[in-house]
Amino acid sequence: METQRGGEIDPGSHSLAWPGTLTVAAEVRKQVSRERSGSPHSSRRGSSFLGVPLTEVIEPLDFEDVLLSRPPDAEPGPLRDLAEFPADDLELLLQPRECRTTEPGIPEDGKLDAQVRAAVEMYTEDWIIAHRRYQHLSAAYSPITTETQRERQKDLTRQVFEQDTSGDERSGPEDSDDPRHSSGSPEDTPRSSGASGIFDLRNLAADSLLPWLLERTAPEDVDRRNEASRRQHRPRALLALYPAPDEDEAVERCSRPEPPREHFGQRILVKCLSLKFEIEIEPIFGILALYDVREKKKISENFYFDLNSDSMKGLLRAHGTHPAISTLARSAIFSVTYPSPDIFLVIKLEKVLQQGDISECCEPYMVMKEVDTAKNKEKLEKLRLAAEQFCTRLGRYRMPFAWTAVHLANIVSSAGQPDRDSDSEGERRPAWTDRRRRGPQDRTSSGDDTCSFSGFRPATLTVTNFFKQEAERLSDEDLFKFLADMRRPSSVLRRLRPVTAQLKIDISPAPENPHFCLSPELLHVKPYPDPRGRPTKEILEFPAREVYAPHTSYRNLLYVYPHCLNFSSRQGSVRNLTVRVQYMAGEDPSQALPVIFGKSSCSEFTREAFTPVVYHNKSPEFYEEFKLRLPACVTENHHLLFTFYHVSCQPRPGTALETPVGFTWIPLLQHGCLRTGPFCLPVSVDQLPPSYSVLTPDVALPGMRWVDGHKGVFSVELTAVSSVHPQDPHLDKFFTLVHVLEEGAFPFRLKDTVLSESTVEQEMRASLAALRLASPEPLVAFSHHVLDKLVRLVVRPPIIGGQIVNLGRGAFEAMAHVVSLVHRSLEAAQDARGHCPLLAAYVHYAFRLPGTEPSLPSGTPPVAMQPATLARGPGRPTSLYLARSKSISSSNPDLAVAPGSVDDEVSRILASKGIDRSHSWVNSAYAPGGSKAVLRRAPPYCGADPRQLLHEELALQWVVSGSAVREAVLQHAWFFFQLMVKSMALHLLLGQRLDTPRKLRFPGRFLDDIAALVGSVGLEVITRLYKDAELAERLNASLAFFLSDLLSLVDRGFIFSLVRAHYKQVATRLQSAPNPALLLTLRMDFTRILCSHEHYVTLNLPCCPLSPPASPSPSVSSTTSQSSTFSSQAPDPKVTSMFELSGPFRQQHFLAGLLLTELALALEPEAEGAFLLHKKAISAVHSLLCGHDADPRYAEAAVKARVAELYLPLLSLARDTLPRLHDFAEGPGQRSRLASMLDSDTEGEGDIGGTINPSVAMAIAGGPLAPGSRASISQGPVAASRSGCPLSAESSRTLLVCVLWVLKNAEPALLQRWAADLALPQLGRLLDLLYLCLAAFEYKGKKAFERINSLTFKKSLDMKARLEEAILGTIGARQDMVRRSRERSPFGNQENVRWRKSITHWRQTSDRVDKTKDEMEHEALVDGNLATEASLVVLDTLEIIVQTVMLSEARESILGAVLKVVLYSLGSAQSALFLQHGLATQRALVSKFPELLFEEDTELCADLCLRLLRHCGSRLSTVRTHASASLYLLMRQNFEIGNNFARVKMQVTMSLSSLVGTTQSFSEEHLRRSLKTILTYAEEDVGLRDSTFAEQVQDLMFNLHMILTDTVKMKEHQEDPEMLIDLMYRIARGYQGSPDLRLTWLQNMAGKHAELGNHAEAAQCMVHAAALVAEYLALLEDSRYLPVGCVSFQNISSNVLEESAISDDILSPDEEGFCSGKHFTELGLVGLLEQAAAYFTMGGLYEAVNEVYKTLIPILEAHRDYKKLAAVHGKLQEAFTKIMHQSSGWEMQRVFGTYFRVGFYGARFGDLDEQEFVYKEPSITKLAEISHRLEEFYTERFGEDVVEIVKDSNPVDKTKLDPQKAYIQITYVEPHFDTYELKDRVTYFDRNYGLRTFLFCTPFTPDGRAHGELPEQHKRKTLLSTDHAFPYIKTRIRVCHREEC
Repeated sequence: METQRGGEIDPGSHSLAWPGTLTVAAEVRKQVSRERSGSPHSSRRGSSFLGVPLTEVIEPLDFEDVLLSRPPDAEPGPLRDLAEFPADDLELLLQPRECRTTEPGIPEDGKLDAQVRAAVEMYTEDWIIAHRRYQHLSAAYSPITTETQRERQKDLTRQVFEQDTSGDERSGPEDSDDPRHSSGSPEDTPRSSGASGIFDLRNLAADSLLPWLLERTAPEDVDRRNEASRRQHRPRALLALYPAPDEDEAVERCSRPEPPREHFGQRILVKCLSLKFEIEIEPIFGILALYDVREKKKISENFYFDLNSDSMKGLLRAHGTHPAISTLARSAIFSVTYPSPDIFLVIKLEKVLQQGDISECCEPYMVMKEVDTAKNKEKLEKLRLAAEQFCTRLGRYRMPFAWTAVHLANIVSSAGQPDRDSDSEGERRPAWTDRRRRGPQDRTSSGDDTCSFSGFRPATLTVTNFFKQEAERLSDEDLFKFLADMRRPSSVLRRLRPVTAQLKIDISPAPENPHFCLSPELLHVKPYPDPRGRPTKEILEFPAREVYAPHTSYRNLLYVYPHCLNFSSRQGSVRNLTVRVQYMAGEDPSQALPVIFGKSSCSEFTREAFTPVVYHNKSPEFYEEFKLRLPACVTENHHLLFTFYHVSCQPRPGTALETPVGFTWIPLLQHGCLRTGPFCLPVSVDQLPPSYSVLTPDVALPGMRWVDGHKGVFSVELTAVSSVHPQDPHLDKFFTLVHVLEEGAFPFRLKDTVLSESTVEQEMRASLAALRLASPEPLVAFSHHVLDKLVRLVVRPPIIGGQIVNLGRGAFEAMAHVVSLVHRSLEAAQDARGHCPLLAAYVHYAFRLPGTEPSLPSGTPPVAMQPATLARGPGRPTSLYLARSKSISSSNPDLAVAPGSVDDEVSRILASKGIDRSHSWVNSAYAPGGSKAVLRRAPPYCGADPRQLLHEELALQWVVSGSAVREAVLQHAWFFFQLMVKSMALHLLLGQRLDTPRKLRFPGRFLDDIAALVGSVGLEVITRLYKDAELAERLNASLAFFLSDLLSLVDRGFIFSLVRAHYKQVATRLQSAPNPALLLTLRMDFTRILCSHEHYVTLNLPCCPLSPPASPSPSVSSTTSQSSTFSSQAPDPKVTSMFELSGPFRQQHFLAGLLLTELALALEPEAEGAFLLHKKAISAVHSLLCGHDADPRYAEAAVKARVAELYLPLLSLARDTLPRLHDFAEGPGQRSRLASMLDSDTEGEGDIGGTINPSVAMAIAGGPLAPGSRASISQGPVAASRSGCPLSAESSRTLLVCVLWVLKNAEPALLQRWAADLALPQLGRLLDLLYLCLAAFEYKGKKAFERINSLTFKKSLDMKARLEEAILGTIGARQDMVRRSRERSPFGNQENVRWRKSITHWRQTSDRVDKTKDEMEHEALVDGNLATEASLVVLDTLEIIVQTVMLSEARESILGAVLKVVLYSLGSAQSALFLQHGLATQRALVSKFPELLFEEDTELCADLCLRLLRHCGSRLSTVRTHASASLYLLMRQNFEIGNNFARVKMQVTMSLSSLVGTTQSFSEEHLRRSLKTILTYAEEDVGLRDSTFAEQVQDLMFNLHMILTDTVKMKEHQEDPEMLIDLMYRIARGYQGSPDLRLTWLQNMAGKHAELGNHAEAAQCMVHAAALVAEYLALLEDSRYLPVGCVSFQNISSNVLEESAISDDILSPDEEGFCSGKHFTELGLVGLLEQAAAYFTMGGLYEAVNEVYKTLIPILEAHRDYKKLAAVHGKLQEAFTKIMHQSSGWEMQRVFGTYFRVGFYGARFGDLDEQEFVYKEPSITKLAEISHRLEEFYTERFGEDVVEIVKDSNPVDKTKLDPQKAYIQITYVEPHFDTYELKDRVTYFDRNYGLRTFLFCTPFTPDGRAHGELPEQHKRKTLLSTDHAFPYIKTRIRVCHREEC
């Protein structure tokens, strides 16, 4: 808004007068000072509408009431859908739980105990999801990323740009219609004839004509037609053409959690292919397992394989049952969660037990070789026979045989690494990271990352060396020693004699979904195509360290590891010992259960299993692993029975095969818990007595004999892998107690205590408190169970002895601690928002309201009971209220604010929470007496029913919680918020309450609690921000998401009131905050999250008309009526309030109001930390608009127009921020843009000149000016308006693209009404804004994309932002957190990616710097489309403005500005598509308002002519067609006004001269076609047949054609600077009678000289130009201070008199169109002189500088321009100082030039033949240099062996020359002065300036030779005189006189 100035009144200036405005004192001071200073960018902060400043949040409308009271005005359809959330918004989804196996694998046993039943239920229940059907449309869930943008950009059509076609003249596709272009090369066009002037324009083919151009159509019809054609084929989504929003800012980004899945590490597939020994005499069995040496741990279960031949297997027929197919597996999948270089695959071999120790049994294998089979035939036969006997007798027993190990790291790293393709590795790796993410094990130590088992190439290994097992060293400890030793170079093992064999195995990464796979429980894993196929086994992992993952399926396995047995003291024959293991369900031998897994080639499950036998060893060690399937229901009787046998290896008569020599057992249940861990058991010698199983072996029963006197002699270990038994005392106790309470079976024995009804409550509370002591791994594994039980305790308080025991508080605290522990365990796996994926998945999928089905059996009436402890209902103790008020205020020191401050309301709300709930409503309307109080009813039940609603209880417990628990809850507030939201959603869905009006869905008390909760959490955010920023950021986001979720469930007006209360809290704190930017950043994130709701548009009530203020204040209405530009009546307050952040706007469009207010405050000039805030606020708006563009609900134009209404204030915001936006129009490389001075008549502020900001006006204003002239007028106002922190280029561009989005999608009629109400300066600034949009999105060209491929200026901006962040401390903890989580990413630290992402100017596409050709092509394609669409949107808007101003008084000034913007658009790089629309608009403008160009003394006409001519020379035929049509109409229009079109004629001719003189790539061939097209129009124009118009057009066309002909010549001489300058000189001479054109060509020459470094000559051109202007000014007026014409410049150069040709007879100053350029003014003269002085200074001609300033100073003195005078005198001082220095002996510092006479001889030279010139060359040029240069140049031109240099200086005899050759004679000459001249030419400068005569000497002798004896040697002097004096406006001058002496 404008402050009061120049007749405009600022509505903001009245904000202080409003009663009730809470404007802070500082605010007042700012306001007053601002009004006094009158800065054009007045602050919005204080400005108010209806007395509510932007810093305050206005009270929102009651959403639900509005919907009821204002029915939407639309028909059913997409527009109507905006009015209210869809009816099916919320739905309940039951998602079947993914089961990996074909069978469910749950126990089928009949009676299950409560624990197992609960587990089975949990593992089979479907996921229950409260699904928001449209949530996927929100930016949070389907963000707009670079990838999605690319997808949407696929169907773009390529826009054709002139600059992209320039490389190849024929590449314009439109030119194919030209028959001449079939010829191969440009040389085929008859250029030479054109050059000689014979070329006839008439013979050319014209471009196609525009059919309706010559029709006289009504302007309205033309506009309609133009608009219709502009509307065609436009991209729907503007923002799909702009880079995706910055991902770093996307705080609202969410993803649905992955459903809980079974955890796997990296999976390796091992296939056992064959095992072959030197001799084959007996079956051999294999065992595979993984071991981690560093952790000293076996990390997988055993895999048993059997590779024996059928004949070998046949030896065991006597013992074998039919083998189960699951035991025939030969391949296994191992899982490794923590890959490390220390993992070995250990292979152990066993054989059937036989007589003899291991060494004896290995001997034959080590000695005999396969090659010696024939030799050892007898021995082998003997061995086979023995083996057969042992197999028959001892086939059920095994003995250790041999072992070996494979170091996995070697396989992984060497498996084809040299030729491994890095891409394939990169492609595979994500599969692993995904898998890892499911079971979030990211705590790998740094060393582990180097070893990955996922991406290696498969390898086939042949293992040849096995080590024999040593009887004394069979334990795992020994194995680890061996493995450690294997890695050493001098391994002990290598010295041992190996057992030679060949084991072939394949090792490869496991496929994603392998076929024929069995789970560790032997269930078929999907897909399992055929049950008869040989299976692959999944091997269960025993992770090296803790794995934190919840159980998702039923698993109940027990592993038994016998370690060692000590029978050394046992009497009797006990040597070949084996241990039999049985799982007993009772004491009867028949009760052994078949639960032991079989090994290889045997039955699937067995009732007993034996350890291998170590021959003759009384104290054997074992490496055996028994795997058991635990029954679902383990009872007190279940136990493991170990029986020890002595096996007789030799068959002796009367000796049993096995003799039992000892017994022991382990009862599996103790106090209801599974017993696991290491045991050292005593062994009984006698059979066990009855009822032994209820005791443990540690109890010494009387009458029993024990080995070694009841000492522990048998060491065994039990490990359970179970998803039923937690194996943690705290968890066990908790589950037991919960089940006891559920079943109510009292009394109950728990360990040593008996629980009665009276003590169980206490125990339960103690158990809840002790949950925090549970060890993390089982707690995480059973987290779903624990949370479910805790929820159940809250919702279904147990009933003990008829009393409800309310455990809500204890359960809530326990929940807080459990969540904390789970979070801590999984810290590394948190997402960017600090959420634990495991807990998020629990809430999303697993959490359900317990007993949503009726839990009381039907028929039993509910018992009436008195609540025993804290329960809801009227019986709530009063002490509770006190406790609540205390806890809130004590945790919030900030409540003690001064009375009457802004925050009173907030503190009142929170304080009243404690004292009386009835008054605690945040929004006064909800207070007991307020309009909505009726709805607060008492709950329908009063304490009779023990059921609680989880969300109500959670809210209550949270609000009343003590500080310790509250701290834990706050750390992970998101979890509790999400739990409440899901509970509320399920409550509505399951209770069929979705049809209930929102105000009646939840009781008032619960909403009270929510209000209190939001208030206190909001306060925590604010108070903790400066102590713990990371927590504050997390809490802030959690709170915002919570409120956003509630918008889908609760009364929305109530939620808005909570948002408002939160804003107020923040506003209060802002006044005292040490670093407000931090707090503002948080609030912005809060707003952004709220606005990411999928029904954001509906929440803004887009369909209800905006209600204007009830009674607009007189000040407002009077202001607007005064400042309205275009309408006599007062503007429509409705429209005005839609386009401003007015009270009504912010009230109705509440969320949009918040968002735009944040933006407005961030864009304040005084905003702190502005750089970061700008970016955040603009990014938030950009992200939302991108979402709208991509949203299918808003695809229809009418719907999108409604959506755009929510962003209309963005236009005013951007307009007012204009001075601080990045100035794209002034960038480097824009010099070709027509920069010029501000029109000199705009001193007055109130006058129209003020509408376009001066810097922009300078750029728009007009014709090409030589460098340096811009500085001629001081730019006062600009500097003042640039106050405040400027926006970065990136932020400015994004803001502008958002503005364009609004302009594109808003209703045009609405924009028109708004524009009609704008004040003149505001409209001017709007045009500035459009101008800037054109500059910001100008197409850069393909070449630019290649140039900026690897660098650009965005990086420096990024650096600036980061620096600012670092200085201000505004870098958020969230970004920090995101960064940390990225550092933990599996790809290592990628911090640098965040930097590199934004390396290019406007793209964030890829982290790679070098882009492929395709990518660059794509970028150019998108950029071309963006530039075109942006320009078309600007054009649409300009048309709207033109429509609006048709009837206004100030229309000329506005239209002038509109035309300037149109001209700018035509002058920038534009696509052919835009140009045809742009030129159509320009034609319509000129035809409606011809006076714009032809009446004012403006330069617009010159500018337009230049632009049109440039497009007439376009390579693209469509552009030429439209440009020539425009040019033709322009002439016709000018003609119709005054019967001639002198002005256009003049301007066109000048423009063409300027074009051909300055543009290298100018195509005269295309321009000729356009000239022909214009001729054709003139011939066909029936309306002007009778006038001289056609004739005049023809004259002009031929004149232009002649200029073009010269141009062709100039092009031919492009490489010959002297010839080129001569041509330009000749053209300039041709315009002696046309001062404007001569001036143009002098400037062209100056430019060319400057380019070549000839500064003296460039200065002379400027002096001539100044003399020309002086002549003209002298004719007009007689001012004493002005030079009187050329004569005044004689001292500078004698040549200048040639400009005096202008005289009265040639030129009448009044004639239309002559000398109308801006140079023909005093100001123009000053500019030319200043440039001349600048060039003289550069050339070192300081004396001439003085002469120039002598002419200039009087003019400046007359204008009293002291600033300039000071500068001039300063420059003079510098010049004189330099002259002084150089005359004191340093003269050689200035060498002005070297001169040569050059003669051309030969017909080849054409015009130059027999011409002599003096060339001025740069100082110290040697004769050889110029000779070489000219020879090389002409050789290139004429060919080899044609050019000859004449070596002497004698006169050339033409007759002796070869006519086919070209001769050049070059002689060094020196300046020559007569004696009288030398008197005046005193200084070095005098002797080198104004030179006309030159001298050279030629030696000769009388007899004709050049050299002879000294007496006869003579010297001839030759004097040459030139036409003009050096330095001149060219560097070679013709010799006009020659004299010898």
